[in-house]
Amino acid sequence: MSFYGRSLMILPLSQQSSNAALTLRVFTKKKDQMKKIVSTLLLLLFMFAMTAAAQNANSSTTTSGSGSATKPAKKRGPVFRASKDQIQQAQKILKDRGFYAGEQTGKLDADTRTGLKKYQTAETLKVTGTLNKVTLERMGVTLTDKQRAM
Repeated sequence: MSFYGRSLMILPLSQQSSNAALTLRVFTKKKDQMKKIVSTLLLLLFMFAMTAAAQNANSSTTTSGSGSATKPAKKRGPVFRASKDQIQQAQKILKDRGFYAGEQTGKLDADTRTGLKKYQTAETLKVTGTLNKVTLERMGVTLTDKQRAM
């Protein structure tokens, strides 16, 4: 028999039931696999939710009456910033003393920081590689009113 160019075979009843049983077993296996996947995903989701809840509980800032209050973070004051003119003056001083070989750009680049570290070491200052208040004062560079107040 042919139906649109395809041959149709009618299988014996015993073979049809065997194919149906095989199809049912494959379907049942896939269904079981899907159940395992969904169960695993739900378990992982639950574990992540519990972890997040535990972290939130640990990070709360409530204190009990036992006197174990945490200290609030120390508020940081204003940051000392040297002006472009002050940096240029410092670069000139460093160049005159032989700690810096670059140009007076007014930018606190890597070479300037290296020169500042050498200067601070030679002057027995805290070695930071930055133009802080103490370093500028030691160099004789004039501070602004705002910088003096810090």
